[in-house]
Amino acid sequence: MPDHRLGYLRAQCMRAVRVVVDLGLHLGLTIPEDDGFHPGERWTPELGEAFVIRRARFPEDFMRSEIVRYLGWPGQAISYKVGERVWLRGRAEAESRLGDGFDLKAFHAYALDLGPMGLDRLRHELGRFDGGAARAVAAAGPG
Repeated sequence: MPDHRLGYLRAQCMRAVRVVVDLGLHLGLTIPEDDGFHPGERWTPELGEAFVIRRARFPEDFMRSEIVRYLGWPGQAISYKVGERVWLRGRAEAESRLGDGFDLKAFHAYALDLGPMGLDRLRHELGRFDGGAARAVAAAGPG
């Protein structure tokens, strides 16, 4: 469905823009000289707001609230993306390992049932997904 794909890509664009601004603001970075957006200037909340509104293509009030959120939660945007990469890699590995036996809903149910944990443990637990028996192991909790 093309409309779903466009929505997905729009959200990915917004997340990428958030990473740029989150890192730029909290590390005190300067905007690259070869960028057409305030080249060589140091990131400020005002520049971050203008950048996300211009590049993310989401409503201005929403993107303003995102800037406020990043200011109070350093590293949130990049943390999300790192976690997403671990999740997607684990899913791709399970899909490759299980082939036609891979069930996306079962994988997501298994992964979500794991609850909160660090990324190393998540990577390990996602590697245990076998399409069925691993769910009972996860439900039983840490051994």
